[in-house]
Amino acid sequence: MSPSRCLTMVLCLCLPALQGCTALTPPSLFKLGPSISQAVIVHPVAKNSIHAGLSAWQKTHAGQGAGNGGWRRIFFVRALIGKNGLADPGRKKEGDGKTPWGVYPLGPAFGYAPSAVTGLPYRQATDIDFWVDDPRSMQYNQWVRGTPRAHSFERLKRPDDLYRYGVVIGYNMHPVIPGAGSAIFMHIWRGGDSPTAGCVALSQRNLRRILRWLNQRDQPVIILE
Repeated sequence: MSPSRCLTMVLCLCLPALQGCTALTPPSLFKLGPSISQAVIVHPVAKNSIHAGLSAWQKTHAGQGAGNGGWRRIFFVRALIGKNGLADPGRKKEGDGKTPWGVYPLGPAFGYAPSAVTGLPYRQATDIDFWVDDPRSMQYNQWVRGTPRAHSFERLKRPDDLYRYGVVIGYNMHPVIPGAGSAIFMHIWRGGDSPTAGCVALSQRNLRRILRWLNQRDQPVIILE
């Protein structure tokens, strides 16, 4: 068997939402609350891998043109996660280079332009916008406008344009636990083989596609598993 065919078979087994494979409804979707109608699932291709599949799912209801209703896959794209893979449940720590495991709300969207085409609330990132990653700060894991009261923080208008488009992943926010990890976003990748520090990254084209699809009324979530 050729290596390329072998890889395709592995991806089909690991990522049932992959285009060209049978789009079986992932069991994790059935565990979501009834008010959630959009979900993004990110699943690493292997344990500790930086490479992942990202599938977008929309829940339809009876009378919306999908029979008795149910989850329908909208699209599948490649994604990248933390340089040290996915954290075990409840084990994410600040600076560990891992993407948190679990289910989290998505939004707001953000970026450098005054507005963006998206159904999410949107916030412009300027030269005076920061995200605090200092666990000792009272502003830990918060968006701050103006000089943060912290020893370390991240600029939201980056010179490398990775945050030209982004979506906040609502990890460690309600409540905020010091040291459990901060600044977890979906954002533009550096390239198809460059891991993140813990975020989910994808191409600018695919991120803009996701932004256009996401809508606050559907209470979208991301499932990292």
